[in-house]
Amino acid sequence: MQAIPRRVAVFGTAALLAAAGGTWGAVQASAATAGTRTCTTNDLYLSMGRQDAAAGSLYWPVRFTNTSTSTCALRGYPGVSVLSTAHHQIGAAASRTGEKYGTVKVAPGQTVTSVVRTANGPVGGPCNSTGKYLRVYPPASTKAVLVPAPLRVCSGLFTVAPVTTRTVF
Repeated sequence: MQAIPRRVAVFGTAALLAAAGGTWGAVQASAATAGTRTCTTNDLYLSMGRQDAAAGSLYWPVRFTNTSTSTCALRGYPGVSVLSTAHHQIGAAASRTGEKYGTVKVAPGQTVTSVVRTANGPVGGPCNSTGKYLRVYPPASTKAVLVPAPLRVCSGLFTVAPVTTRTVF
């Protein structure tokens, strides 16, 4: 099997993430399937991957690493918003990309991702002030995790993709 060049993978991801998003709402479906429990915030370590930019957009993966001793599952979209140093929300929460999703089983030590996207500067609209953290609710969770992430949302573009096992930058 031949490896896909990095630039092709980035543009493929960019195309997937460019789909119009719906409004943000809590994920109602449980991720548990056939004996696999839903991951909780106690099972997960959240961190940011490497930022990438393409076609006027900034992409930044949120990484969910299973730190428990058993496999758990995630299904759908995380809730994501930008917070100031004082933990006040800056702007609206991220909207969903509209991508289809399935249940993602996460083995102990495994990392899965969800990519957030914003405009790479003021393209067609102003930028909000730069936040200090992302407040992330894992899918099906009502408990958030604060992840250090200096992010500035520009031009009103702020989307989040569903959790996936796809390798992204």
